[in-house]
Amino acid sequence: MDKINKRLNSFYFSLFALLIMGCSSDMGESNLTENTLIPQPDSVIMMGRHYKIGKKLNLFLSNENEALANLGQHLSEIIEANAACETTIQTHFKKIRKTGIYLKIIEQGTTLGIEGYQLDIRPKHIVISAAEPAGLFYGVQSLHQLIIENSGTFENSDLIAIPTGTILDTPRFEYRGIMLDVARHFFSVEEVKQVIEYLAYYKLNKLHLHLTDDQGWRIEIKSWPNLTDYGSKTQVGGGTGGYYSQEQFTEIVNFAKSKYIEVVPEIDMPGHTNAALASYSQLNCDGKARKLYTGTRVGFSSLCVNKNITYEFVEDVIREISLISPGKYIHIGGDESDATSAEDYQIFMNRVQKIVSKYDKTLIGWDEVAQTKIDSGTVVQFWNHENYALQGIDKGARIIMSPAEFTYLDMKYDSSTVLGLDWAGHIDVEKAYKWYAGDLLKGNLVEYVLGIEAPLWSETVANLDEIEYMLFPRLPGYAEIGWSRNYTGNWKEYKNRLAGHAKWFNQMNINYHKSALVPWSN
Repeated sequence: MDKINKRLNSFYFSLFALLIMGCSSDMGESNLTENTLIPQPDSVIMMGRHYKIGKKLNLFLSNENEALANLGQHLSEIIEANAACETTIQTHFKKIRKTGIYLKIIEQGTTLGIEGYQLDIRPKHIVISAAEPAGLFYGVQSLHQLIIENSGTFENSDLIAIPTGTILDTPRFEYRGIMLDVARHFFSVEEVKQVIEYLAYYKLNKLHLHLTDDQGWRIEIKSWPNLTDYGSKTQVGGGTGGYYSQEQFTEIVNFAKSKYIEVVPEIDMPGHTNAALASYSQLNCDGKARKLYTGTRVGFSSLCVNKNITYEFVEDVIREISLISPGKYIHIGGDESDATSAEDYQIFMNRVQKIVSKYDKTLIGWDEVAQTKIDSGTVVQFWNHENYALQGIDKGARIIMSPAEFTYLDMKYDSSTVLGLDWAGHIDVEKAYKWYAGDLLKGNLVEYVLGIEAPLWSETVANLDEIEYMLFPRLPGYAEIGWSRNYTGNWKEYKNRLAGHAKWFNQMNINYHKSALVPWSN
């Protein structure tokens, strides 16, 4: 991301120097509880003063390891991008004595868990504490938002004054993410990385990549090379398509990991497989290769369930995907398999589950998979059929909440929106925020909810500008539902916090939808 490089004018130099030396100026009382943080933290206590970022700043790391070194560098870049400030990183502090910002790993067994953090802001120092580097990372994201919010405290000055106080914060759900469909339209490695940056800013921790569909196969499988040599060559509307080599996919996975995001790969089957059926004739029951497809119809394709080569194919794909996907999950789709008989669907899913288990991965499937004899511990992604999600719970599954009417990012904001579809209705920014993951299942079943995911299907979305338009400003609301234990669906309060994020949207040159429902700042 672009850094903001500004120079102090001479008029403010003397004031700036005084502040660097620790001298105070009358800035009035501050109120940390009036922040615009998204997601909203568990607890915020104000102290009424300010911590001032000036011309030079020391960053202190409690441990000397790669994770903390990367976090220190990340925070350094955030500060230098938003203030005329030179940062210095130091390691192995014993006590908090000097002025500066401290990143501190604390003892295991605290109530913070893996992703929680404590952010203490005092007039002389800031301390971010966590039990794990992931928690420190999320604490840094909160500080990042406070820096953006409070930049420009003084006119014509790069001095940033942050209200003092203490923030305690832990996530509500362990799974918080979006899905990006790279099959209907293909997106480059750099475009995917930019999306990852957006997720990280809002403490989302999963990027589900929909890698295969009727319109294209987007991931290299070395044992079946024609999947990409031929099956990747088009997309919706007849474009050139594309695919990720395994090396490129690993680059995406590693970049996401550096932002504490897990990439969840999806290979959709047995339906949504026309690209594979076009690439290899033997995967078809009649032995005839299908033509490449550039339309948007669904439910017409199916792997041949009764051929042994189908399962050789599936195992090769899952084996190769497992080798380049260090995360816990593999998504096998399973939706809209209208061309597969109910009996064949059962047979296929039973065999595929065993293959996924063989490679020590947890299976995720769209809610239709709950009709089959799923193993306890399977994850069912509820998108359309509540009865299937409930069946999954009865069979020991956890649920990812992605109800189409509230979370599908490819739905239009309103009737005037050029991009997107409307089969699940319109989803304006208020509707995207005013639902709760535990309220859409009959009974008190929130304990079975693993988390939430907002899918962005790409039938009408073809480039990063269009991705941004469909993501923003809805994405922050999904992040809050997934993270905040204080979520109440209070739109009147939330929209004012959201309005403050236009500052970051503009800094990042995000092509966001300027909804009239939000009182955007000038």
